[in-house]
Amino acid sequence: MKVNITPDLSDRNIDHQARNSQRQLSLALSALKTEQERDLTINLCLVIDISGSMAGKPLDMVKQATIAIIRELHPGDHISLVVFNEQATTIVQNQLIKNLSEIEEKILGLVADGGTALDQGMKLGIKEVARGRSNTVSQIFLLTDGENEDGSDQRCLKLAQLASEYSITINTLGFGQDWNQDVLENIADSANGSLMYIEKPETVTEKFKILLARLQSVGLTNCRITMELKPGVRLAEFKPIAQVSPETVEFPVTLAGNIVELRLGDLMTQTEKVILFNLYINQLPVGEHTIAIVKVVYDDPALGRNNLQHLPIPIYVSVQPNYESQINQRVHNFILTLAKYRQTKIAETQLLKGDRKSAVTMLQNAANIALQLGDISGAKVLQNSSEKVQQSLELSPEEKKKTRLVSKTILQD
Repeated sequence: MKVNITPDLSDRNIDHQARNSQRQLSLALSALKTEQERDLTINLCLVIDISGSMAGKPLDMVKQATIAIIRELHPGDHISLVVFNEQATTIVQNQLIKNLSEIEEKILGLVADGGTALDQGMKLGIKEVARGRSNTVSQIFLLTDGENEDGSDQRCLKLAQLASEYSITINTLGFGQDWNQDVLENIADSANGSLMYIEKPETVTEKFKILLARLQSVGLTNCRITMELKPGVRLAEFKPIAQVSPETVEFPVTLAGNIVELRLGDLMTQTEKVILFNLYINQLPVGEHTIAIVKVVYDDPALGRNNLQHLPIPIYVSVQPNYESQINQRVHNFILTLAKYRQTKIAETQLLKGDRKSAVTMLQNAANIALQLGDISGAKVLQNSSEKVQQSLELSPEEKKKTRLVSKTILQD
């Protein structure tokens, strides 16, 4: 398995007369599979909320979904199951896929009761998945329907960051209307995962299977980028690095001198992970110039090899005496994708301040951007939210969640 990297600049040409030039650099990364290579071994831990609010149909549907997912794993894969209310319990210790009837019996015997301590479930889930993480793709599916009333949100974030450092991806699933979107989004973002919204109990299995399909398409793990910025090149001051596909995530900047470091986690074979950098370039003499060198390091579990390195990739610009723009439409669309997310976040902030007029403008802008990108369903959600805010109506919890989600990605209905 190899890493496939496609670098693109928003405009490769630069005006020699300009004292400063702003350019966006996109890096699209995926795993490149050859015909001879086998699928990787999966190491999955399901961390399930069994608090009192999950009683009845919600937990029944989650049980069905959990059994369905386990049945789709292959011999040689690892499975573990942790449940939590105000405390966490390991129901199935990390083990190879076998004795399915015994595992299913334990799942069917789950009972909903008590409060919610999300961090307790995360801690035990990380402990279980860590047992089988050698030469595997290690992920957690974390499902909850409520607030972390008996736990610490800050501890959840620290655990997510720890998971990322140990090459464990955490995907979060918000069930119903009462879960905390900020908490689940921050966990998924910090641990290089995805956030799924389960509006109705009947769709749990479908959402689990979407995440499982992504997990089964992973080819490389623990991917890290380092980028050396050449003299006269710097990052923009305000949030200069963001992932824009498959979800939009704004990354904190880790900068050591002129070296930018970034941890991306797993790379899939069928879906690119796209990172966007916002750069400023000082005036340069006419000719070809290297503005950055990109290095990518990754692990290949199929080979049992870690810290493999792709050949360094130089990023060039052409400084022209008579400037002619060379706009890259692909990068332009990535810039729009990030703008859609930021406009929606600004709208949320303005609503909290009581500035409904500004919120309407931001949501309308985001809806228009979604249309430009061909995301019709996302545009409808954003436009509907804009219209309700304009009419001085309150957005329902469901509408707030959907509005945020369509700003981050394309909803899978």
